[in-house]
Amino acid sequence: MSDSSRRSFLLAGLAVPAAAAAHPSPDQPHAAAARPPVVSSGLRYRVLGKTGLKVTTVGFGCMVTSDASVIERAADIGITYFDTARVYQSGNNERMVGAALKGKRKNLTLSSKSGGRTKDAALADLDTSLRELGTDYLDIWYLHGKTHPEDVTDELMDAQQTAKKAGKIRFAGVSTHSGQAELIPALARNPHIDVILSAYNFSMGQTIDPALAAAHQAGKAVVAMKVMAGGFRMAKPGDKLYNTFKRDGALLAALKWVLKNADVDTTIPSMTDMDQLDENLKAMSGGFNQADESLLARQLEHITPLYCRMCGECDGTCAKGLPVADVLRYLTYAEGYGQFSLGREHFLQLPAEVAQVRCNLCATCSVNCPHGVRVSERLARAQELFA
Repeated sequence: MSDSSRRSFLLAGLAVPAAAAAHPSPDQPHAAAARPPVVSSGLRYRVLGKTGLKVTTVGFGCMVTSDASVIERAADIGITYFDTARVYQSGNNERMVGAALKGKRKNLTLSSKSGGRTKDAALADLDTSLRELGTDYLDIWYLHGKTHPEDVTDELMDAQQTAKKAGKIRFAGVSTHSGQAELIPALARNPHIDVILSAYNFSMGQTIDPALAAAHQAGKAVVAMKVMAGGFRMAKPGDKLYNTFKRDGALLAALKWVLKNADVDTTIPSMTDMDQLDENLKAMSGGFNQADESLLARQLEHITPLYCRMCGECDGTCAKGLPVADVLRYLTYAEGYGQFSLGREHFLQLPAEVAQVRCNLCATCSVNCPHGVRVSERLARAQELFA
């Protein structure tokens, strides 16, 4: 593809009708306890599909948060949706989230996830999650990190229905990092799934927009994660990636890009400090504009060789059997979110024969990314960091 054709494609992928930016009128926001809110025109809300749950369009992804005061302040300001998982921070994240939200539970939508592969394992995770979070129920309980329709087994769906009947969860969901073009349509047809939590950002819009639209039309709630296309908020001046990813306004523009899609009910960007919270809150009061579009087009050109869009096209193409998209996601945890231990923890859970593969020993790479990621270089970087 020529440079001019590539740029035209990037700009086309960022263009979405302005009508999609419309939001319901906000309720009056609560005042923050220690630091004033930055949203001048109030919070924005949407309803999660057919669940009836009304949530702020910017929720709180707690995965990399270690400061409970950030979560507390978000709830005090009026953020209503908080997301965690059993595996985050080796289980400590749920405990911290529960402590931060103590006394506020009835006004919030709270979700967690299980990666258990059997009914018994998933239900055991759920009981632990409830205990650590200090709550009797979850509003949404996700089957975590599914890629293919066959990953959502009858046994796991039975676990969710059992939990519903016991009053331990209100709604059942599935989270997916990759393979959405295949998985989301299957979830949209599944009568037992209420909520779909999907990776979604400006780098992958055209590839899964039709699937998200169909899911929303079917009444499924759609929640977006990985909205910053790699984040890279932790980069500092002088770092190699600083000028690429810390461009003024790029991360706020990325969040606004997701919010303008009316088929997305809410988002769960990661937040680690008060400054990130304040910046994300601005996305609800500021609409996506031409300047944002141009900024993200330039941003996309920069991240193309580095950021995996998790499209699933490379599944099974590595001659050494590497799960390419997964390993690149682990690298993003380290380089994008500043969470080296999280990336390494996931990497070390790979089968030994896979974790021992070294890409620099291959004469040529059998993986050809259709989006231009320099796969062999990025995999070698992950191996260098984690192995």
